[in-house]
Amino acid sequence: MEENGLKARILKGAEELFMRYGIRSVSMDDIARQLGISKKTLYQHVAEKEELVLEVARLNFERNKTLVECACNEARNPVEKLALLSMCIRTTLESVNPSVLFDLQKFHPQAWKAWLDFKRGYLRESIIGLLKDGMEQGYIRQEIDPEVMAVMRIEMVQLAFNSELFPGNYTFAQIQEQLYDHFVYGLVTDKGRKLYQKYRSRINQQPVTHL
Repeated sequence: MEENGLKARILKGAEELFMRYGIRSVSMDDIARQLGISKKTLYQHVAEKEELVLEVARLNFERNKTLVECACNEARNPVEKLALLSMCIRTTLESVNPSVLFDLQKFHPQAWKAWLDFKRGYLRESIIGLLKDGMEQGYIRQEIDPEVMAVMRIEMVQLAFNSELFPGNYTFAQIQEQLYDHFVYGLVTDKGRKLYQKYRSRINQQPVTHL
């Protein structure tokens, strides 16, 4: 039990450092120092940094799945799901370093493949299902193609990581929220728009919570 607890601490501590400073700039020495353990102890739980990055990425994906599923289970209709997912964005991206995705792509091919599998599989199917439900209930415009819109939404997430397009005038979470609202307003009917604005107004009054 104690060994499992230490492994969980290592993954959590590494993720916090990666998200704050980017992956490339954080060394195994930095992680061991942050956790107050020796590098030897660290390597007893992970063979190399590539393995650690992959495990952290998978843990992050699973947590995001849980957040999405909680939002979907709590919501009474597809529009409320869309609004609650905007809260998930605030919660998960408030302190993310935009270099994280670039570092994955350039230096960690296994973790990058895991991200591609996650976005092309779970994320894509979740968005398609949500949009189809919204269309059936009259909240989402009938003329949209859910599969095209799902791909667009996922790529918009990735677009916000580009620091050349979005220099440091805004937080990463602010950029993602702007892109998300733009996406939603392009989808909804008048009935859906009014309901979304109602939910978003309520959510914007809530403080950001951190995992």
